Amino acid sequence: MDQRHPNPATIHNSDTPIFAARITPHRSLGTQGFRLVMTLVCLASIISSIPFMIAGAWPVAGFFGLDVLALYVAFRVNFHDARGFEEVAVSPVKVMLAKVTPKGERAEWRFDTIFTRLERQDDEDFGLMRLCVVSRGQSVPVAQALSPGERASLYDAMAGALAKAKGA
Repeated sequence: MDQRHPNPATIHNSDTPIFAARITPHRSLGTQGFRLVMTLVCLASIISSIPFMIAGAWPVAGFFGLDVLALYVAFRVNFHDARGFEEVAVSPVKVMLAKVTPKGERAEWRFDTIFTRLERQDDEDFGLMRLCVVSRGQSVPVAQALSPGERASLYDAMAGALAKAKGA
């Protein structure tokens, strides 16, 4: 009896994603940029406060320091919030969504591909404002951190993957 082992490339795994994406909030300032901005703000604050200190209005220097501190805290909060992300995967059997908060808390949703559809809310001036994955009465918003154009691109890719998974 001839036993042949199947070629791994020809085996179709129904859990293999057709489409997968990781959605992260956009942050235009990296670590080096943050250091540069904070250094420049500190220098500008020190240079600006010197005339006030010479004139005897030394409390003004403290307010310049508070401005620097407030800016630093705002950037730190921004960087902390950037740790959150969303994951979306579409396979022939299921649609998986995961949202991870900046604190690391994870929420997951799994939907049967057959019963899943995408729902979009468009604004004629701004584009795709809201995208939701809907299945059996449950609606989960997706890609809230993306711009309307990026959200529309994600919609096109997910819609194509869902159509392929359903065999349409």
